Amino acid sequence: MLRVDPATGAWIDDYFRNLPSLLRPGDLLILNDSRVLPARLFAVRGGLRRQQKSPVPSGRIEVLLTQQLDGQDWAALVRPGRKVQPGETLLFPDDSGTTLLTAEILSAGEFGERTLRFAPDPNFLEQLERIGHMPLPPYIRRDHAMADTPEDRLRYQTVYAASPGSAAAPTAGLHFTPGILAELKARGVQVETITLHVGLGTFQPVRVERLDDIRLHSEHYTLPAATAEAIELARKQKRRIIACGTTTTRTLEHCAAIDRIEPHSGSTSIFIGPGHRFGIVGGLLTNFHLPQSTLLMLVSAFLGSSGRERALAAYAHAVRERYRFFSYGDCMLIL
Repeated sequence: MLRVDPATGAWIDDYFRNLPSLLRPGDLLILNDSRVLPARLFAVRGGLRRQQKSPVPSGRIEVLLTQQLDGQDWAALVRPGRKVQPGETLLFPDDSGTTLLTAEILSAGEFGERTLRFAPDPNFLEQLERIGHMPLPPYIRRDHAMADTPEDRLRYQTVYAASPGSAAAPTAGLHFTPGILAELKARGVQVETITLHVGLGTFQPVRVERLDDIRLHSEHYTLPAATAEAIELARKQKRRIIACGTTTTRTLEHCAAIDRIEPHSGSTSIFIGPGHRFGIVGGLLTNFHLPQSTLLMLVSAFLGSSGRERALAAYAHAVRERYRFFSYGDCMLIL
C-alpha cells in the first residue's frame, strides 16, 4: 500500500495490513457493499421477432449485463455487436443446451451497447447463477474463454458484499479481510456502507478531448439511514470520513452535490475531475488505475491543485517499486 500525503504529494511504502494502525478512533470508513453478479453470459441467436416460424439458433454471442433498468430490461455490452440488432431474440442455454433465459434486443447504441428485455422469470437471479460467469477483466486469463472457477466467485467479491447488482468488483474493497475489519472496529473506527452498482459509468474510457465533454453512464446507488446519520454526525464533530474506492467516493460526492445526506436511492453520473471541491470525502483508499481514465482523474482531483503532477509522481514511484496494478493489484491510501 502506497501512502500519499494529499497536501505535499510525499509518499511512503507501507502494507495494507497496517491500515488499522493508520486510522484514528472516531474515523468513519465507508465501504461499497455491492455484490458482483455472474453477469457474463453466452447466448445463441434465436431469430427476429417478426418471424413466425420457430427460431433457429446460430452463432455464439457474448453478453455482459452492465445495469438493470426497469423491470426485465437490462443494459448490456454485446460481442460481436454488429451481428445483433434490435428485434432479434437471444437464447441463453445451460451446458446441456436447455434454454433457461430468453431476451429480446430492444435498442442498439455505440461500442456494442444494447438494451435487452428478458422474458419474465421469477427465478431470474437463480438462473443467472446457473449459467452466468463472473465478469472477470480480460487481463485475468483463464484456460478457456468461457472458464471461471469457484475460486473466482469467491475472490472477485468483497468479504462484505451484500447487495447484488454490479458488473465489476469495487476493487479497493478486495483487500479487506474479516480480521482487518474486526481490527478497525476494535480500534474505534466506525465502518458503514453505501451501495453503488458498478457498471459502465465507472470504467468508461475517455473518448473526448475536453473534460467538460465527459459524460458518464448513470449508475444506481443507495445511501442507507445508518450511513447518512453517521456522515452527518462525523461532519458535525469534524471527524475524518474515508471512502473505500472511487465508487464510494462518487456516491458520497454526488449526495453532497445534490445536498441529500438522508436515506435515499437514486442514480449518479457524476464526473470528478480537476477543480472538484470535495464535500464529504476526506480520505481515499483506492487501487491503481489506467492512464487516461476518469478514475485516475478523480485521484488527481483528490490530490489538490497540483494533483496531476502528484498523481503522476506517485504512479512513477509505484512502477519503479513494482507495485501491482489492476483489480487484484496493490492500493494507495491518500490521507
